Amino acid sequence: MPRDLTEGCPNWRQATRLVRSGTRRSGFEETSEALFMTSGYVYASAEEAEAAFKGELQRYQYSRFANPTVTMFESRLAALEEASFCRATASGMAAVFAALACMVKAGDRVVASRALFGSCHYILAEVLPRFGVETMLVDGRDLSQWRDALARPAAAVFLETPSNPTLEIIDIRAVANLAHGAGARVVVDNVFATPVLQRPIAEGADVVVYSATKHIDGQGRCLGGAILTDDGDYEETLLVPFLRNTGPAMSPFNAWLLLKGLETLELRVTRHGENAAAVAADLAARDDLTRVLYPGLSTHPQHDLAMRQMRTGSSIVAFELPGGKSAAYRFLNALALLDISNNLGDAKSLATHPATTTHQRLSPEERAAMGINDGLVRLSIGLEDVDDIKDDIRQALAKI
Repeated sequence: MPRDLTEGCPNWRQATRLVRSGTRRSGFEETSEALFMTSGYVYASAEEAEAAFKGELQRYQYSRFANPTVTMFESRLAALEEASFCRATASGMAAVFAALACMVKAGDRVVASRALFGSCHYILAEVLPRFGVETMLVDGRDLSQWRDALARPAAAVFLETPSNPTLEIIDIRAVANLAHGAGARVVVDNVFATPVLQRPIAEGADVVVYSATKHIDGQGRCLGGAILTDDGDYEETLLVPFLRNTGPAMSPFNAWLLLKGLETLELRVTRHGENAAAVAADLAARDDLTRVLYPGLSTHPQHDLAMRQMRTGSSIVAFELPGGKSAAYRFLNALALLDISNNLGDAKSLATHPATTTHQRLSPEERAAMGINDGLVRLSIGLEDVDDIKDDIRQALAKI
């Protein structure tokens, strides 16, 4: 077994944890984390294999269950989140589905915020109800709606904050208190904020999920997801059996890439936020936009709550053009530096039209309820020189 070099180092600060936590060296004493590209593992005897499968011997059995490189990624992300447990998955959506599906059954209720990424909405509104799970969507900003929805028992609560793409902010602590009173575990999708800017478990959440594809990788190279919790019963009796037997395992190669991404996450997220704040301020100063959405702006309706829960406003900016879809398309097609892409959290600045990409499968009525209209554009602000980003946005807006 690789040696864990970080045991006994609980007081490391965040930047150190991002570089060092979870590191396990093989007998070759490598500097960089080793990449264990293997599906299986060899036993010294049949008796050893039997003991491993009985759980009497802790060792690697099969990379669908666990892998040394994946373990390093899980350990490092758990240290950053200050969570007791982390389990990696093949994608962010695999993490969302597993986090919920492992703890609900026919007859259970799930309450979720309405402002969700399109695929998350699909899981809540279409997949879980097929298996007899009742789901209820509420306006996540309205605590009275949460209170009414949680006036009777529920198994789970799911929310995004900030939400995709309209950057709604939900009071995690207040919702968690209501959810726990109804017997529900709270699952928070923290992908926009990242663990650098927001710690949902510290605010009362039970489970945190990430698409590691986004900021954690940060360079558009690979897919990955993660589920984190301090709830040992949830992790051991619900999540681990579900993952082991359904198989949404992270590739060791992707885990290695994500480990390298974690090393620079704090530096990148800080620069992303600085650039995004500057872009948002530039857009907010214009008089030809219907609205500009960014939690770091004092004009954001939930700015005070956002700054209480988050360190900065994150890397995502959204704005609405008065000319609808045709104006949004003219803007996107005029961009010279920013790329049109539905991804986010990349080193490169990206732009997308949510109504026809990430949320296109929703009905017009559902999009309207989420504040997604045809003039809305979402920007993921990257690491380029901020003046080049602003210049490109300005010239594209001038061509509408």
